[in-house]
Amino acid sequence: MNETVTTHQSEDDPRNADIRIWIDGTLHDRDAARVSVFDSGFMLGDGIWEGLRLYDGRWAFLDDHLDRLFEAARAVDIDIGLDRDGVISALEETRAANRMETDAHARLMVTRGVKARPFQHPALSQQGPTVVILMEHSVPRLPRPIRLATVPHIRGLPMTQDPKLNSHSKLNCILACIAAEKAGADEALMLDIHGFVNTTNACNFFIVRRGEVWTSTGDYCMNGITRAKVIEVCRAAGIPVREKNFSLVETYGADEAFLTGTFGAQTPVSEIDGRTIGTGEIGPLTTRIRELYKDLVASGGRA
Repeated sequence: MNETVTTHQSEDDPRNADIRIWIDGTLHDRDAARVSVFDSGFMLGDGIWEGLRLYDGRWAFLDDHLDRLFEAARAVDIDIGLDRDGVISALEETRAANRMETDAHARLMVTRGVKARPFQHPALSQQGPTVVILMEHSVPRLPRPIRLATVPHIRGLPMTQDPKLNSHSKLNCILACIAAEKAGADEALMLDIHGFVNTTNACNFFIVRRGEVWTSTGDYCMNGITRAKVIEVCRAAGIPVREKNFSLVETYGADEAFLTGTFGAQTPVSEIDGRTIGTGEIGPLTTRIRELYKDLVASGGRA
């Protein structure tokens, strides 16, 4: 039970040794894909990103992901240098170069570009932006449900670093994950500024209590597209779902718990702070939501 498990665990795929990576309009072999040490993303975490999932030749919820990408770019004042059609064309070029049809994951990254000097002022980024699309063949595969530990690191206020922004600056989440691992868990359960249960270091968080699905209010959590789709499919299927404040006490007494994210869709949780959740295995309502979500993906996003 001490093996390392993460929410982004997948089957090994030898094809990933030969992937082609799109950088600023040019495809590169994996071993030759490089950005400058002066790049603002490498130097300062000054950038934004999107994760996308390919199912049966189609990027799931593509419009939602592009909306979020361009909204983030406006928020941090980065000109991506491509319009929506240009981003789609780049995704498709990379997909075709890697002969990917399904079970693939794309990480689309945009930084402010290469800096003239190694300091933070945005005006020093005089060459850019830098746009990278990295795709991998990936079938999510967990040997067991995830174990969580509550950590002191919180999802903070929007005037510090808004959790809704998909930023390259993820150190707070990484520190949370390290703390959870030191406590013997797989990943971290993070609270909001008021002490209510919020998210994990990598995913949004849901519990099931007495037939109801609960998640945070959304005030301090990541702007998760999979989170929104789970709420959507629950409502369409008549499953009671509530966005609300809830405590660790209520979480420990949950019948089921699961995480949501683009990569793993719905990932079951077996244990929180040493307490077994439900039976410790994936629960019946989580299983049903998984199927509803798969149906939504297959339908092209129409519930």
